[in-house]
This record gives sequence, structure tokens and C-alpha cells, in this order.
Amino acid sequence: MTSHTPDRIQLGRRRLAFALPLLACGLVVPSVQARADVHQTAQILMGTRVDLTLQGNESAALVEAAKAAFTEMNRLADMMSRYRVANALNAINLMAGLQPVPVPPELLRVLLMARQAGQASGGAFDATVGSLRGWDFSPEHPSIPSKQQIAAQLRLVDQKAGLVINEHAGTAYLTQRGMLLDLGGVAKLPILQAGLRQLQSRGVVNAMINGGGDVLAMGRLNGRPWRVGLRDPRQPSQLLGAVSLTQGFVAASGDYERFLMQGGKRLHHILDPKTGYPSTGPHGVTLISEQLELINGLGAALMVAGGDAGRSRVANTPGLDALIVDADSSLWLSPGMAQRLKHA
Repeated sequence: MTSHTPDRIQLGRRRLAFALPLLACGLVVPSVQARADVHQTAQILMGTRVDLTLQGNESAALVEAAKAAFTEMNRLADMMSRYRVANALNAINLMAGLQPVPVPPELLRVLLMARQAGQASGGAFDATVGSLRGWDFSPEHPSIPSKQQIAAQLRLVDQKAGLVINEHAGTAYLTQRGMLLDLGGVAKLPILQAGLRQLQSRGVVNAMINGGGDVLAMGRLNGRPWRVGLRDPRQPSQLLGAVSLTQGFVAASGDYERFLMQGGKRLHHILDPKTGYPSTGPHGVTLISEQLELINGLGAALMVAGGDAGRSRVANTPGLDALIVDADSSLWLSPGMAQRLKHA
């Protein structure tokens, strides 16, 4: 593999501010932490920090609920990571072009979401971008593939024709040798949702999960809605404002999250399935909905499809609010987002 040493690398994980009156991701407001009925904990999961904030009357029960949530999220993350050798996803990749592979129901659900995201976006979302193996945005081994590498591997990027899912048999199959799935764009929210369901099953009614900028919330904190600060993709250290949430999902995608700098140009981790290179559409997209199916995979798809396609998609999707910072740095808010967004 031919790779180039970038001028600069930065791993910029998704970060949103949250809580009351407002918390920056990874920071703790002492007045919240000091309360006996609030439990906060965090783990590194899926390559990012996942924070849980729970409120309830029984502190011991909150601790146990948080442990159960992390156990379940870790189980699913191990199942769906392309970097785990002995899991079902890796088995699909290894058996590409050879035979279908039985998959667990949780993975089957995410694969179906990936297929739906691809169909709805006209191919702007494609989980087989994992076939583009030359890109590495990690600080440990940063690499940029050659034009020849991209051209050779781009023929393997074709989720529509290449991913065969048999729901009845519970199997998945990649039709060409060398094809690889990467579920990074669709696995995280379902995994976090599974953690939230663990909390609900143990009687927790007030909780927020912040997984590297993908936020799930239910209930309230100290009797008031959770507040989620939205980063400005043009100035990621700044907030555009905050939204209040008692139920639902907030998902942010941006070119500031993980990227390489080469020759003064930012090359980020959201790849265009049609070109094999980082997308050149919006700088950032933030989505809010109470329905996971409406937003899962959509952020990456809109980063690829562009601002016009994004505005049209949002306008024709009831129950979806969006903020888009376009390639020209102009800011667009859907009517629902404009109502939600307040000064932080």
C-alpha cells in the first residue's frame, strides 16, 4: 500500500454539549455531580467516549442500570466492529464472494437499516465503502491511498448490488471477493438505543446517553428538559446554540470530526461512495428526531449528497429537524430546528 505522511492529523470526534444549564462533552458541572439522585459514568466505546447521566431516587439502582447498559452496548459494539476478528461482521467480510453468513438479529437489523439508508439516499450512503481500505484517519497510522488504489477498490463499492440480505434465513452475503462492510455510519445509534432500553427495563425514566456527539435522551434532569448544545461546524469549538429534549435523538456529522491535513487541504473520514474520496458537500449536518429510522445513516448521506439534496430530503420528511452548514459555509435551519435552537 502506498501511503503519504500528512502535514497534520487530528482525530476530532463528534462532540456536543449537554445537560443543565449546559455541559460540554466530557466536562462535569459540580452542582449536577454533587446531587445524590444523579449518577454519571463514562466508558470508551466504539472508539469514542460514551457518557451516561441518569437521575432517580435509588442511587444503587442507577449504578446497576448503568452497568447493564454498558454491558449491552459493549456486546453489540464487539459484534458490529470491523476491527474485531471473531465476530459476525468480520465473517461476512471474510466470506465475501463465497457464501452467505448467519448473523445475529441485532446485526441483521443494522444491515437492513444500512440497506434502507442506501436506497433512500440514492446511493449517497453505502456501507461497502469499507472496501476502500487505503484510508486511515487514526493518529497512530494515518494514510492516504494512491489514485491507483482508489480506482482499483472503487469497483467493490456497490451496496445495492453487492449486499444480499435474506431476512427469512437470517443471513448476509457480499457478492464479490474483497468487498468489506463498514457499519460505522449506522451501528452507533442502534447500539446506544439498546443501552437506553436497558435503562428503561430497569425502571430508569430520566437519562441521557452522549456517544461522541450522538445523543439519546428521555425524561428530564432536575425537572427540566435536557439541553444539548450544537457545535458550529465552521468553528467546532463554538456552539451555535442549544436545543431542549425530553425524548429523541440528536445526531451530528461533520468534516471536523476525523481528518487528515495534506497540502493545506482537509481530508475527512466521510467518503463519497461514487468517487472514493472524502465528500465535498456540507461541512456539517445535525439531525433531530424521535424516530431512529429517520436519521440513522442520514447525516453521512447528506454530507455526500450536498446541501440542496439535504434541504429537499428534510422538507419532505415529517418528524425530522435539521441544521446544515453548506460547503460555502452558509447556515440553513429547517423550520422545526429554527424553533428548537436557542442561545446557549
